[in-house]
Amino acid sequence: MTSRYDTSLRAEPRAAVHTVPATPGGLIRSTLLAAGAAGAVLVLFWLPAEYGIDPTGMGRLTGLTEMGEIKQQLAAEADADAMTAAASAPVPTAPVVAAPEILARLDRIDAQLAAIAAVIGTSPSSAASAPETPIAAPPDPVEAAVAGATTPDWRDEVSYTLNAGEGIEVKLAMQEGQTARYEWTANGGVVNFDLHGDGGGQKLSYEQGRAVPEQTGELTAAFTGNHGWFWRNRSDAPVRVTLRTGGDYQELRAP
Repeated sequence: MTSRYDTSLRAEPRAAVHTVPATPGGLIRSTLLAAGAAGAVLVLFWLPAEYGIDPTGMGRLTGLTEMGEIKQQLAAEADADAMTAAASAPVPTAPVVAAPEILARLDRIDAQLAAIAAVIGTSPSSAASAPETPIAAPPDPVEAAVAGATTPDWRDEVSYTLNAGEGIEVKLAMQEGQTARYEWTANGGVVNFDLHGDGGGQKLSYEQGRAVPEQTGELTAAFTGNHGWFWRNRSDAPVRVTLRTGGDYQELRAP
């Protein structure tokens, strides 16, 4: 006998669920793909943007390498400024007090000078303060001629005004082994600078300085590329930087 509740108690057929079996080869392949993608992001984007390290050259094309180099430059300048401030902290010194014996001897010397001045009719102060008139030596014509002959001829000259915290970079396009002469000045102010070069996947820092008013010298390119200066004004007032260059190089590349 069939119950009237049989149809309501029957279970509905369930759809079959098909799963993809996880094989060791598939897991390894997925892991390697994920690791490769992470490595590509690290090398192509993160290293150039954070540290200026660009082994592939892609960061230089996208501008990430320059951003990373600026970050490193700012970090180095901040560390150097902190070290300079710590080193220049004033050291308290105890006042120097002369011994009573020394003071007594000085009093006796003053009395003797007064007695001598009374005899010769002059005061010790006027005799001691009589200035000697220096005799100026005439200019040496040979030295003047040599100085005029050794004055360097400059090919390029540029000037930039840097407000507080601002920086600027000027470079020379040079072949390996070429030597350029240079002279730059902050015109009464001081700046931080980094003399460096880059090109062909190579980077080199020739010299760095903090709070430097001016510099003159020669720059010999260690490799073919761009070689020059990065200045930053760390003072509170505007500074005008003037650069003059001469010698062997292709061209001056300035903003």
